[in-house]
Amino acid sequence: MIAALAAEGAIAAPDPFIADQIQPASLDLRLGAVAYRVRASFLPGPGITVTQRIAELKLHEFALAGGAVLETGCVYIVPLLEKLELPADIAAATNPKSSTGRLDVFTRVIADETRGFDRVANGYHGPLYAEISPKTFPILVREGTRLSQMRLHRGGAALDEKELRALHARERLVDRAEAVMGDGVAVSIDLSGREGGIVGYRAKRHTAVIDVERRGAYDMADFWEPIAARADKSLILDPDEFYILASTEAVQVPPDYAAEMVPFDPLVGEFRVHYAGFFDPGFGYAGAGGLGARAVLEVRSREVPFILEHGQIVGRLVFERMLARPDKLYGTGIGSNYQAQGLKLSKHFRPVRENRNAV
Repeated sequence: MIAALAAEGAIAAPDPFIADQIQPASLDLRLGAVAYRVRASFLPGPGITVTQRIAELKLHEFALAGGAVLETGCVYIVPLLEKLELPADIAAATNPKSSTGRLDVFTRVIADETRGFDRVANGYHGPLYAEISPKTFPILVREGTRLSQMRLHRGGAALDEKELRALHARERLVDRAEAVMGDGVAVSIDLSGREGGIVGYRAKRHTAVIDVERRGAYDMADFWEPIAARADKSLILDPDEFYILASTEAVQVPPDYAAEMVPFDPLVGEFRVHYAGFFDPGFGYAGAGGLGARAVLEVRSREVPFILEHGQIVGRLVFERMLARPDKLYGTGIGSNYQAQGLKLSKHFRPVRENRNAV
């Protein structure tokens, strides 16, 4: 269906889609040829285009064709290659790709005249832009780099509580019998140390640049500190630090559904969980090589230290019904990076090298 929309001109780009750009339930979006560093994040608002706001806020612009470094603490706007001419009954939603979120790169998509990030109204005709702000690691990007992904919706697709309970009873969406809370499936934090006594990783500061196109290119130890489990199964989040943690539950998304991670409740604590929230059909699904996969959580405390306890609910999965089963499911068959995952860093890192001189 995504390919058909592109063929009809509803999704347009100067270059053809690359082989794996269409995912089971989403389309990867590609950075264009130029980036603008701006003074601050913004929303254009009614009657205003993003181009107009860039002209007001631009500090400088630079080409991405040969690659360019985006520095931490800065805000950049990059026009995307993909433009939309959506039918009146189709809307779009966007989110960072999983690998983007695991690098603590805060990325949102904006459209002309919009009042909100990552949401594109029914029937939108116009360009798309990525707002990019690396928070921990400086990153190297280039024209064609894919940091965000887009889903397309026709009508209301989210399951209500009754539908979700029925689906969980049939498919066991997580490996916990009583998990449905309202219109979402609860996801809790795992601080037990089940994976070799490690509960997560804390990002290091002042590291080298990460080229987001390179897989397995960087030593984990140069960028991350492992966090050992505590006897009381708790973790104090330090303000402005970035953590990779994992869910207690193993998740599976059946082939005819997709899911999105959303915050559980802003009143439960001063922290943000999961920048990259899309789960494709087949994620963790046995038929796609999954047998359950834990959700990896990108966690950042806000202004004060906050104590997380093992089993504390930190998010919920909202499930949506697909109009049709995808031709290919998320999983080993299409080379998905995070199928059957446990606690796992992004695809850019390799395990710590063994010290062969150690006694």
